[in-house]
Amino acid sequence: MRHIMVLNAKGGCGKSTLATNIASYFATQGAAVALADYDPQRSSLDWLDRRPDNRASIAAVAGFEDGLRKAPRNADILVIDAPARSHGSELTDLVKHAETIVVPVLPSTIDMQATTAFLEELKNLTKIEKKQAKVAVVANRVRENTLIYDDLDEYLTNVRVPYIAALRDAQNYVRAYTRGIGIFELPEYLAWPDWDEWEPLTAWLRTKRSQP
Repeated sequence: MRHIMVLNAKGGCGKSTLATNIASYFATQGAAVALADYDPQRSSLDWLDRRPDNRASIAAVAGFEDGLRKAPRNADILVIDAPARSHGSELTDLVKHAETIVVPVLPSTIDMQATTAFLEELKNLTKIEKKQAKVAVVANRVRENTLIYDDLDEYLTNVRVPYIAALRDAQNYVRAYTRGIGIFELPEYLAWPDWDEWEPLTAWLRTKRSQP
């Protein structure tokens, strides 16, 4: 079972949005997918509760305190929505469960400053230093042709972590979330720009470059 974790200590950066869409992407590709929600806000589990029965099945796993014992053994992919404010021993314990880590970053000075400290802590963990887990960053909720997006783009280009994709701030994510589906399950005429933006990320997740 492959473990993909969406992680950033900074709250409100869109971890649940990425986690649910990564889970739905693999599910639509025919993989057996489980989604673990370690965040007390349980946004990913709320999304799963709304998921229609006629969509590709995704199993729910709740609660970090229970570890991953409840994850179905036949799952090909386990997507983990990690909690905010994870540092120190809690961060170490979280990363033990990850093979691939996706770090979403918002276009704001506060988020960039917080991510700088977080990435330094993350890169100093033994598992990351030994390349037993791969890390990448994603620009999230961006609006092109804005100065703050330019700043974020330049920042992520220089953080010495693979910068994989930039995802726009779009109502399609709200539409999909409220229906319990992913961006890839919306009609093509509506969501093709978002599919294009996701392609570098889904391509990276499909390759050995994203795995230890």
